[in-house]
Amino acid sequence: MTTAALFIILFILLLTGMPIAFALGLSSITTILFFSHDSLASIALKLFASQSEHYTLLAIPFFILSSSFLSTGGVANRIINFAIDCVGWIRGGLAMASVLACMIFAAVSGSSPATVAAIGSIVIAGMVKAGYPESLAAGVITNAGTLGILIPPSIVMLVYAAATEESAARLFMAGFLPGLLMGSMLMLVIYIVARIKKLPAQPWVGFGGLLRSGFSAGWGLMLIVIVLGSIYGGIASPTEAAAVSAIYAFFIAVFVYRDMGPLKGVAWVKKGETPLASILRNLRLTLLAVPRSLVHADVRKVMLDSSKVSIMLLFIIGNAMLFAHVLTTERIPHHLAAMIVGWGLPTWGFLVVVNLLLLLAGNFMEPSAIILIMAPILFPIALKMGIDPIHLGVIMVVNMEIGMITPPVGLNLFVTAGITGHSLGWVLKAALPWLLILLVFLVLITYIPQISLFLPEYIDHLKGF
Repeated sequence: MTTAALFIILFILLLTGMPIAFALGLSSITTILFFSHDSLASIALKLFASQSEHYTLLAIPFFILSSSFLSTGGVANRIINFAIDCVGWIRGGLAMASVLACMIFAAVSGSSPATVAAIGSIVIAGMVKAGYPESLAAGVITNAGTLGILIPPSIVMLVYAAATEESAARLFMAGFLPGLLMGSMLMLVIYIVARIKKLPAQPWVGFGGLLRSGFSAGWGLMLIVIVLGSIYGGIASPTEAAAVSAIYAFFIAVFVYRDMGPLKGVAWVKKGETPLASILRNLRLTLLAVPRSLVHADVRKVMLDSSKVSIMLLFIIGNAMLFAHVLTTERIPHHLAAMIVGWGLPTWGFLVVVNLLLLLAGNFMEPSAIILIMAPILFPIALKMGIDPIHLGVIMVVNMEIGMITPPVGLNLFVTAGITGHSLGWVLKAALPWLLILLVFLVLITYIPQISLFLPEYIDHLKGF
């Protein structure tokens, strides 16, 4: 009775168009009030505990802030130039470079919509200008942008870690090889399509040009080493690494690249200036700019925009955890686990059911909410069936990737529509052929667990010595 009431109220509220966060919270509160024996005080306690008990969730606002500084501070543009110099000389190389740029930016942002916005706003127009069909450019970016939640650091993986109490560091390790595989699959298909459609190639810039663009993007690329190196090396937790990434992103955007803040447009070297004079001038300017940078309009805008996104996401997470609390107190996951195990499904059959459920949910809900609702249900069943929880986490994240490009709630579709100025239907039609690659990728990830588990198991093995 309680289970039916909980889900019926939730679906009715969603059908009325109520935002997902309010629908989750209101359905949970209504169920507790009228159909459950749980205390009303548990609502306030759980809402408080959802943000205070899960230390890992603190990483989310830091990664969002870091991503905002990188997107606004011109890092994305330098990463794109570096990616074009790396693979642009291959036929179809501009589209392949956009995928490579998405892979690199995903490794410093942790967000799929942010990846699409930062990379797509630059490369889609560039591809069209170079002679690529606009539909191909939009479709590639919409799909490649989903790498933002698979390649570590990933905000969705942090949510899964909080929901299941699994190691966020091991989840990040598990997402690395699948992210490289998915990017490689997209680039391979692009190359085949480029050969068929005779898409152009960019001129080879030479190793000197590659080194120059790599050096220009180096400060942004270094963030990957700092974040992932500190986590994998056991130096910092994901939350600590996220805090460092936010400070570092602020530093390079304001004081190194100078694309924002009080030093915006100020050259590092002036004509006729000696090296020593240049060093002293820049040191003096930097010291004077530090207090002004904290209150500068550019920085305040980034902080405000990041705060809005963080508050929205954490509000969704808080209400989703309240929903998960109702599920747990009513032992709904336990009963569902017993029922599904009683069906006698083989492991592969259960994974088919998991993928179908998650793909369906991805059409209607935000990824973090899906993870927090479904993980408590699927996690105990997976453990009983001998499925590694880290492998399950990667499967869920890949399903969420597909949900980012399926209507009516596919966030990447809305971002690409905003960039191109076309309708949602046009973007969906452009993205569908490339979506088939993601579905093939989902099958590989689901039934070849070592793709996900090889790296965390190998690093665990190294730590054992």
